[in-house]
Amino acid sequence: MNTNFAYFPNQRLLFLGCKDFFKSEKSPLEEIQLFIDKHQGKYIFTALGYDLKNQIENITSNHIDVFQFPDLLLFVPEQVIKIEGEDIVVLEGKKEISEFGRTVINKIIKSCSVDFPSASLIPFIEKPTYIQRVKEVQSEIQYGNCYELNFCQQYVAKNVEPFDTFGVFQHLYQKTKSPFSVYFKFQEWEVMCLSPERFLQRIGNKLISQPIKGTIRRGVNELEDLQLQNQLKTDIKERSENIMIVDLVRNDLSKIATKGSVHVDELCAIYQFETLHHMISTISCEIKSDTDFIDCIKSLFPMGSMTGAPKKKVMQLIEKYEVFKRGLYSGSIGMILPNGDFDLNVVIRSLFYNNSNKSLSCAVGSAITKKADPEKEFDECGVKVGKLIQYFQS
Repeated sequence: MNTNFAYFPNQRLLFLGCKDFFKSEKSPLEEIQLFIDKHQGKYIFTALGYDLKNQIENITSNHIDVFQFPDLLLFVPEQVIKIEGEDIVVLEGKKEISEFGRTVINKIIKSCSVDFPSASLIPFIEKPTYIQRVKEVQSEIQYGNCYELNFCQQYVAKNVEPFDTFGVFQHLYQKTKSPFSVYFKFQEWEVMCLSPERFLQRIGNKLISQPIKGTIRRGVNELEDLQLQNQLKTDIKERSENIMIVDLVRNDLSKIATKGSVHVDELCAIYQFETLHHMISTISCEIKSDTDFIDCIKSLFPMGSMTGAPKKKVMQLIEKYEVFKRGLYSGSIGMILPNGDFDLNVVIRSLFYNNSNKSLSCAVGSAITKKADPEKEFDECGVKVGKLIQYFQS
């Protein structure tokens, strides 16, 4: 068995090895669906890079690419294992678990100490440049070129020697308990994703999307925590951002929804996480039974919470004002189930390690509107990324 694997802690599912995979830079989207159809009835790991947008919307990306991840990766694991406490159940593949598999399982079951590598994660752009770019984005909004744009920046450390990325992920997950967290290692790529956000879920003929727009820190005590929740709930700027993306998702869903089925199930609800409060809305629709995976991706990817509105125009402006290639960041990781259902996250709050070029990176962003305060947006990015990079010391 090879050492590629993926772990979804909330589902307690471990994908071990790789029986078959599809890795694409510019393959037609139809080829992706052919791979999925070929492995119907199997678990399929999925990782969709943000730049898959280039095929959907005919856009180009020419920025620096540190992580060098393909536009898309799908793989069929050799084994799928469910871990419940110390009970190990093989759902798919050989019943016998390899030595490598048992090593991974032991790391999951047992609490182990981990050494973080010495690494200085440095932002690609300094604060004055960030603020200037945000002001330029606001000028685009003022001119009517867009309404909201998710502006992101990247932090990078170079020459980082190989380290226990899975151990680091396990440590960070225990701190955040983010519901859409996932770790995977495939060839030279190692991803530690602590995502709180669902992009898209299919259950039968129902699609569900849950965009996050609006973030505030947790309080130091219960009273401050309640005050901060109320502050976020009543923040006009945060609510307007969220509602704008809800409208965008409704529009995207309507492309494949059955008539009259698009529904906002929950608007601007405040959810508590271990380190942050988030404002989340839930939008759903019904689709025809013959709607396939790629139909859904063509209609909704990339997610509006990581682009802005109108989607195609802001994606063009993102290429103009950002200085790095997003790659897997603000893409999606998830799984397709044997029955054809799937669940995909939004790749945020993530660390990316390329063990070939020894680069460690992470990225962070926030929604820019006409009323956004560039200083506050910079601070919000600091809150989001701080929990990831605080453990790495040079």
